[in-house]
Amino acid sequence: MTDGAASRSEALREIARLFLRLGTTAFGGPAAHVAMMEEEVVRRRGWVSRQEFLDLLGAANLIPGPNSTELAIHLGHRRAGWPGLLVAGSCFIAPAALLTGALAAAYVRWGALPPVQGLLYGAKPVVLAVVAQALVGLARTALRDRLSVVSGAVAVLASAAGLHELAVLLGCGLATASLRVGPRPGARGDARAAALALPAALPTGAGATGAAAAAATPFGLGPLFLCFVKVGAVLFGSGYVLLAFLRADLVDRFHWLTEAQLLDAVAAGQLTPGPVFTTATFVGYLLGGSAGAAVATLGIFLPAFVFVAASGPLVPRIRRSAWAGAFLDGVNVASLALMAVVTALLARTAVVDLPTLVLATGSAYALLRHRLGSVRLVLGGALTGLAVHVLR
Repeated sequence: MTDGAASRSEALREIARLFLRLGTTAFGGPAAHVAMMEEEVVRRRGWVSRQEFLDLLGAANLIPGPNSTELAIHLGHRRAGWPGLLVAGSCFIAPAALLTGALAAAYVRWGALPPVQGLLYGAKPVVLAVVAQALVGLARTALRDRLSVVSGAVAVLASAAGLHELAVLLGCGLATASLRVGPRPGARGDARAAALALPAALPTGAGATGAAAAAATPFGLGPLFLCFVKVGAVLFGSGYVLLAFLRADLVDRFHWLTEAQLLDAVAAGQLTPGPVFTTATFVGYLLGGSAGAAVATLGIFLPAFVFVAASGPLVPRIRRSAWAGAFLDGVNVASLALMAVVTALLARTAVVDLPTLVLATGSAYALLRHRLGSVRLVLGGALTGLAVHVLR
């Protein structure tokens, strides 16, 4: 084996170890996943600079699909090329899919999700500290001038007011580029086209609901795969947006699930670590057992690999263009604003009493003072929460 092949093989093993570990322990949703990846690949391993990390995060936010999974795929590609792209994404997805599948099997057998409230009770305040630390570090790079600070503040207010996240990203990017570099030829048309395209990304579900069949559609693995490919290819937003898309198809149109089953599926995706989109695994298992789980999981994540493979090589070129680079700067600021709003919402549900306050402040101290790893802290918080839950 040549030295180049040996180094590529070692890089792939390192990618696999890291993202398998993150996929097993990354509780807390996309903001927490991004924070943990920043700690591992920027501060601990130095795979990319903080600016490169922000650029990849901004690029992931501009394409449909699960943002944190797409960021993992981007990082794998940056570290080890096309093999790294496949390894990083697959290893980040696999643990969450297996855990969600196990929850689905328990649900089918016993009719309810196993109790995990104690684990989440302790993990959430630790996740809050991890996200806050990452936000501070990334903000030092993204907020480089007065314009970026003002843009970030406006983006926070817009997101908190309920404006769709894609509108926040595009608006902040276009405004930053126009004010910093000046309007480019056709910029007004680009903005108008983006505004016209935005409603297609909003989760109204009206079209699917209006076309709902009067009777149940026969279930099949092929239609199940196509259903989740479509969702993965057009969905912007959180697990709650995913709920709207799946309700339109699986409940209203195909009549494959009840609303109660769908809500349990979304809950399972959020209770397990890793991507929330593993809700698809739960749904697939309910409908078609292990084969259905595999088909649904492949369907919803496949577009993410395709979009990252298509857009990833463009990110360095975008950075070299003055106008496009300024647009990406604005998107990066907006991405951090979205993370900040999610962190504020997380704080309201994570710090609810004295034990969770102690966990949050103690974790922040451990991260800032002693540079402890976030994965160990989250696991320790989860076990502490379980102990407190049992003692109560």
